[in-house]
Amino acid sequence: MTKNFKIKLPEIPFDLEEGKEGDIFTKEELELSNCKISNSMISSKNFYPVMISKVIFKGVTFPSVSLERADLTDVIFENCDLSNVNLRQGSIHRVAFKDCKLLGVDFSESSLGNVSFEGCIARFSSFAESRLNQVIFDQTSLQNANYYHSKFINVEFQKSDMNEVDFHQTVLKGIDISTCTFDRMNVSMESLEGCVVSPEQAIGFSRLLGLKVKQ
Repeated sequence: MTKNFKIKLPEIPFDLEEGKEGDIFTKEELELSNCKISNSMISSKNFYPVMISKVIFKGVTFPSVSLERADLTDVIFENCDLSNVNLRQGSIHRVAFKDCKLLGVDFSESSLGNVSFEGCIARFSSFAESRLNQVIFDQTSLQNANYYHSKFINVEFQKSDMNEVDFHQTVLKGIDISTCTFDRMNVSMESLEGCVVSPEQAIGFSRLLGLKVKQ
């Protein structure tokens, strides 16, 4: 993963004990911390609100779970399936998603800081009206993802599929998408100003201006 800036990695102890879903309900408030959950399915549908810190989820399935307004800090999701999970209005900081299925995940109106998406499938995910600070998407499928009216501060897209991504009302100045692939993108010329693209991509975007490129 090549980064033009450095993100803070999840701060997790090495000696985590094995945990289970039921551990979330051990306190008056929904909370899970300092454990590792592996190869299981989260059967509860609604954790509202929940605080999760210093936890590793590996091979865990979250079938359409609602984590609205969740506070996730120092968390790793590895080979997990979070498809259609509701993470609206969440606080997500120092979190890593590695080789995860994130189809249709709703991150809208959330705050993401020092978050990495590596080798994930995040088609139809939504980051609408979210704030992304120090966030990396690396080799991730983002087809039809929605970034409407999002705020980007140090966001990087590397070798990702961005076909049909929606960037309406999102400023892309300084954002480098030159290594990514797409046939079509929903974006205005105003949003594109200052965006870093490859020569081939520039030819495609010229059509937005009604230009005809002579070979």
